[in-house]
Amino acid sequence: MLNIEQLIAAATSEFAGITDAAQLEQAKARYLGKSGSLTELLKGLGKLPADERRTTGASINRAKDQIEATLNSRREAIKRAALETQLDVSALDITLPGRGRGRGGLHPAMRTLERIEQLFRSIGFEVADGPEIEADWYNFTALNTPENHPARSMHDTFYLEKAPGLLLRTHTSPVQIRYMQTHVAQHNHLEQMPEIRIIAPGRVYRVDSDATHSPMFHQIEGLWVGENVSFADLKGVVADFLRRFFESDDLKVRFRPSFFPFTEPSAEIDVAFMSGAMEGRWLEIAGCGMVHPKVLRHGGIDPERYSGFAFGMGLDRLTMLRYGIDDLRLFFENDLRFLSQFC
Repeated sequence: MLNIEQLIAAATSEFAGITDAAQLEQAKARYLGKSGSLTELLKGLGKLPADERRTTGASINRAKDQIEATLNSRREAIKRAALETQLDVSALDITLPGRGRGRGGLHPAMRTLERIEQLFRSIGFEVADGPEIEADWYNFTALNTPENHPARSMHDTFYLEKAPGLLLRTHTSPVQIRYMQTHVAQHNHLEQMPEIRIIAPGRVYRVDSDATHSPMFHQIEGLWVGENVSFADLKGVVADFLRRFFESDDLKVRFRPSFFPFTEPSAEIDVAFMSGAMEGRWLEIAGCGMVHPKVLRHGGIDPERYSGFAFGMGLDRLTMLRYGIDDLRLFFENDLRFLSQFC
């Protein structure tokens, strides 16, 4: 019995001094393993008299239960200590400010688009849309652009190699033809066609790339068709829009005679700011004119009864002027240092 009590004390003392799980399992083997101390005592029971064998066997079993309980207790203590050490290493300092999520926002070009749509909707214009892969007829022929026009050159236009007659639209003017045709079809039962007032914003494509040009860019065009629509209406709408867009009553707007195949007469629109870095300098900002009779006919509208004006301007150029951006390529580089300024 003395040997058993000493064995329990030795095991308890040894387990208490171990801090490593692997070492604890090695110590367990010395007491409870196949060749362990308690196992050896059990093997010697057969040599004892029957009465003594029963008493000694019970004592050995109690010792085994006690040593196993001590062993399991030490295992849990080692696990808790390891967990606490791990938590200390990876602990969060709750006194530091939270990192939070980055604040997102609209791309500057989209901010400009929303502003333009809002301004034109306020004077009764609708927003129209059309396909970016367009038929040659809608993109050129219906807009009175002859077959030998430079714009039809492979050096200026992206044609689809395996789809003859299709291309990436070079402007959003095809939307005007499609809208006129649909509008006429919907109202051909009426004696008088309701007015058409639309803007057509969207992506367009041309073979061009430098600091102020991109193979893909954004354009917005406008169309107003009705009875007695005049160039005076065109000047009033465009001048009012530009002053409201740039939020300046001092903005000067001038119309210079020009040529476009889809309008007659045609004009370039220039603006001059009366203050800031661009003070007194004229900038070309858009093209416009009265819709050519051939274009109206292609849209299904009688040019003897109805007239209209159209204008087109670069959405990206308006954005650059509004926000003081000097390189168009910044719009497409996805540089967060640039984009975060507009959040």
